[in-house]
Amino acid sequence: QVQLVESGGGLVQTGGSLRLSCAASGRTSDIVRIGWFRQGPGKERERVAAMTWTGELPAYADSVKGRFSISRDNAKNTIYLQMNSLKPGDTAVYFCAARRSVVGNYNYWGQGTQVTVSS
Repeated sequence: QVQLVESGGGLVQTGGSLRLSCAASGRTSDIVRIGWFRQGPGKERERVAAMTWTGELPAYADSVKGRFSISRDNAKNTIYLQMNSLKPGDTAVYFCAARRSVVGNYNYWGQGTQVTVSS
């Protein structure tokens, strides 16, 4: 099993920045790909950013390209989502998720952290 714990959410004004963290523990050797999802009020869940567990092949949703960046601290088994130039539309619960395969569903999910961007 893999456990994922997010932190770093909060309230920020439009144009501000936040950095989310996701600490992975357990059988992290099972992880092939890891990423961030979000679900805003009244919206479907969407993938925001993802990369391989080794930090390669990053991919971003069009809505966040150029503003968000995913990265990893190998020593801490922690991934980050740096969010800049935040907009009210970025308001959502952000989830960290990981999967055991190159393609397919994400198998492990964190509990989520709330990000609220005020106008």
